[in-house]
Amino acid sequence: MQKQTIKDIKTLTGKKILVRCDFNVPVDGDRITDDTRIIEALPTINFLKNGGAKVILCSHFGRPKEGPAPEFSLAPVAKNLSKHLGQEVKLAPDCVGDEVEALVSKMNNGDVLLLENVRFYKEETKNDPEFSKKLASIADIYVNDAFGSAHRAHASTEGVTKYLPAYAGLLIEKELEYFGKALTAPKRPFVAIIGGAKVSSKITVLKHLLDKVDIMLIGGGMSYTFFKAQGYSVGTSICEPDYLDTAREIIAAAKTKSVSIFFADDIVVGDDFNANANSQIVPYNAMPEGWEGLDIGPKTITKFEKIIATAGTIIWNGPVGVFEMDKFATGTNAIANALAKSPAITIIGGGDSAAAIKKIGLENKMDHISTGGGASLELLEGKILPGIAALLDK
Repeated sequence: MQKQTIKDIKTLTGKKILVRCDFNVPVDGDRITDDTRIIEALPTINFLKNGGAKVILCSHFGRPKEGPAPEFSLAPVAKNLSKHLGQEVKLAPDCVGDEVEALVSKMNNGDVLLLENVRFYKEETKNDPEFSKKLASIADIYVNDAFGSAHRAHASTEGVTKYLPAYAGLLIEKELEYFGKALTAPKRPFVAIIGGAKVSSKITVLKHLLDKVDIMLIGGGMSYTFFKAQGYSVGTSICEPDYLDTAREIIAAAKTKSVSIFFADDIVVGDDFNANANSQIVPYNAMPEGWEGLDIGPKTITKFEKIIATAGTIIWNGPVGVFEMDKFATGTNAIANALAKSPAITIIGGGDSAAAIKKIGLENKMDHISTGGGASLELLEGKILPGIAALLDK
């Protein structure tokens, strides 16, 4: 998707620019526990601010049910942004209306204003044209830098583009660059590591990637559906009986397309789904009754590490075990460490894979960690993201 970015805006000085960010950050009370998404927005904000624009930021935060609620206020974000930018970021009391217009009219070049949570209005998620028009009315230009929300056609991600010239921010540019290059001109061999709990949530990704990759490594809860589809017992492991035919189709398609598809050779099984369960290592085809697969075993780790070491491009989406429990995080941690050492271009598809990498402090060793789990998944499925499709083409 060749989209115009903020670097293509002819004049920034004095322009009122509405920037859609993704400030949906985790909080404990009014304390932000991880401000990665705020830090990722800084390059775009600084670029516009230093160019003399009046920067008006907007975002959603959480899922407020009925209008404004203090626990869903963006006040902690305004505070955090002020610290990062070294200047006051005022929080508007609303995202549309007279008070907002008055605050915007008082802005000087280089000022940054944060609008209150757009989801205080149900019109936001309904992509209501009147609400979109009100949001757009305070600005001259629109910039979307919220990759994590780009797969949703909401008022602040897609609706406003009907009323303002719309550009991509630097974060969206970076996301599209990494995914675009991997999916259209990857350095080979191109390896996809796909994990997570369910085949049902990754079918389209698996099928789409079979046309792109050379090697596919499959782990996590979803692998037990594939084992069952091949006639092996899976004990009490997570399994989707309705998707056994789909699993068989994917294995057959991989063969037809000459994609090497690898599963676990050995599995760490537990006698219960909890952190203190008894565990043992068993071959993939000898799952004991009453036990469930919770991680990949040491032989599989060695096999996957060797493949990762020879890759040119790697996309990782979904953990290969129950990484939230330390006892069953060995496989996922080993994959993360192998990626950190690999000379390949490493792209992490947000969500749980990103959480696993951050948990062991390897985020700086990856080429790109996506800020949008859902959006990156849809990109990998080959879908068009409405929030990006609506931006001006190059």
